Amino acid sequence: MYQDKTLVCKDCGAEFVFTAGEQEFYAEKGFQNEPTRCKACRSARKANARQATTGTREMYDAVCAECGKPTKIPFIPKNDRPIYCSECYQAHRNA
Repeated sequence: MYQDKTLVCKDCGAEFVFTAGEQEFYAEKGFQNEPTRCKACRSARKANARQATTGTREMYDAVCAECGKPTKIPFIPKNDRPIYCSECYQAHRNA
């Protein structure tokens, strides 16, 4: 039913094979478009997107309830729960 196809990557221009197995997978998932990027360019694009989102997270200043060290946390601190630095958090988590 499916046959390997040779496609051209829209980013780097290299030819890559869209295998019969990949086509079957795409059909099972309901994807209607063929891939436009080779595996290397897809991976690079995902890595760049991941890096962009992790670098923009706002961090808030807090003081560790256990050791008193200043720390940064990715949420607005509230007074109803203790805040721990990384080391104290791991110690509580492992206990």
